[in-house]
Amino acid sequence: MADVGPLLKHWRAARRLSQVALAAEAAVSLRHLSFLETGRAKPSRAMVLKLADVLDVPLRDRNTLLLSAGFAPEYAESALDAPALAAVREALEAILRQQEPYPALVMDRGWDIRRTNGAARRFFAFLHSGRTGEPPGPPNVLRRMFHPDGVRPHVTNWPEVAEALVGRVRREALGGVTDERAQGILDEVLHYPGVPATLRTLDVTGPQLPIVPIRYARDGLRFAFFSTVTTLGTPQDVTLQELRIECFHPMDGETRENVRRHVSETTAR
Repeated sequence: MADVGPLLKHWRAARRLSQVALAAEAAVSLRHLSFLETGRAKPSRAMVLKLADVLDVPLRDRNTLLLSAGFAPEYAESALDAPALAAVREALEAILRQQEPYPALVMDRGWDIRRTNGAARRFFAFLHSGRTGEPPGPPNVLRRMFHPDGVRPHVTNWPEVAEALVGRVRREALGGVTDERAQGILDEVLHYPGVPATLRTLDVTGPQLPIVPIRYARDGLRFAFFSTVTTLGTPQDVTLQELRIECFHPMDGETRENVRRHVSETTAR
């Protein structure tokens, strides 16, 4: 495991702070901060947590900083089905139900799909009906969008959506939020058949559109959605901080009507 000094320097660079700025925000001397980054001084547990808080380091990576400094981790990583998270599961289910009759899902840091509402299950079953192939591995947003056996054949503006997804993963990676698994899945999907090689070198430093619609078509029916992403406020558990709730909202009356008539709960019965 890397020493804590280079990791602190990495996070400072990721947040685009100078040593002077970080020292001022953390109320520590510039000399001491410099010594911590170069390994000439060893931080206390309280100092590691203080700097991590100022740098807005994700909880998983705060544990890594503590371990690198020789301390035990601070934050638990609970299984989502653990008894201690029962209230959280109820809250997630309430959000998913509230989104009906439109799709919603819960994904983790690696973009694996952990929960869906009934609308999402019905909608993606509608898109996949009559086909036998499946993307590899557990249900995953990136694999589902990029694999030829996923939803890609039904996304009419797929190049635009693919570019937005790659940009989203890469921007998170630049901030240090993603982990090696998410980056590994991105590298995997960018080599699927039919994925343009230009996406592998996509420049994500420019301005981004605030909303990227996703447009589906199947059997003459068209659906246009935009999505919003929600996170849980001030979590003290690694698992909870890494959850993302993505809700899909109709962009037009045609989508609302097609959902109601062809993929709603009443239609599925």
